[in-house]
Amino acid sequence: MPLNIPSELPAVELLKAENIFVMESQRALSQDIRPLRIIILNLMPLKITTETDLIRLLSNTPLQIEIDFLKISGHVSKNTPVEHMMTFYKDFSEVRDRRYDGMIITGAPVEHLAFEDVSYWEEICQIFDWTQTHVSSTVYICWAAQAGLYHHYGIPKYPLEKKLFGVYRHIVSSAGKMSPLFRGFDDEFYIPHSRYTTIHEEDVICHPELTIMAESEFAGPAVIIARHGREIFLTGHSEYAPDTLANEYHRDVNKGLPIEIPRNYFRNDNPASSPLVRWRAHANLLFSNWLNYYVYQETPYDIEKIR
Repeated sequence: MPLNIPSELPAVELLKAENIFVMESQRALSQDIRPLRIIILNLMPLKITTETDLIRLLSNTPLQIEIDFLKISGHVSKNTPVEHMMTFYKDFSEVRDRRYDGMIITGAPVEHLAFEDVSYWEEICQIFDWTQTHVSSTVYICWAAQAGLYHHYGIPKYPLEKKLFGVYRHIVSSAGKMSPLFRGFDDEFYIPHSRYTTIHEEDVICHPELTIMAESEFAGPAVIIARHGREIFLTGHSEYAPDTLANEYHRDVNKGLPIEIPRNYFRNDNPASSPLVRWRAHANLLFSNWLNYYVYQETPYDIEKIR
């Protein structure tokens, strides 16, 4: 998919080196089509890494996409240059009157806190509510999925005895097999997880408006859909690059923090070995299906008619 993004964004050169087609703004202006308008609320600490991971996944279908990046107002990122944030990110006040075909809300390293204790909880609840009238379909990832399920449906999160850390096998549910979100999927597929909290299946199935589309014996509900696909909750990190869990593992080891070897990840469970990557094909398919069936085919041509 041609992506219309600023040519100065660090992700551009990284993705071009992977033979991913990235369309710069001037060429996009010459195409007589309406691009899909996607906004990404990036709550992850390593913003440039997350930008690259998500743009990589959005690049696999033949439509033009225009991407905006959103940040929490007044929240200073400790791991991303101020200049980068000022150049590429918008505050909510700048976009609240705009409408978007799709939105992605990332995870955040705040799961040890109660939702209401997160410093930006009030603003993120405003954004969650705004998506229901200004976005055709929103994907919530990891902490954002738990936060969105809590805010919209009152579903609590629960602390785990130890960190869920690794790459886990998932099963497509009977509902998932009927959904275009899983078109082309195998019955089993893998998703990386890295989190200290979880949700329980019994809390989800109490809400008839929620449907579990895929789940794992170890990781629990993994893909949940609501409002006919206008809300999609992903409890894992399909967007992760091959080395993300390795970097996290070695970082914590070097800090002397308690961390287990990520499950089903390193070849022969040897941290000196390279990761065995087995989630990327399904990750690309998942996001391509989302863009096609829940964004492109559902959003009105006149974007102002999104309600």
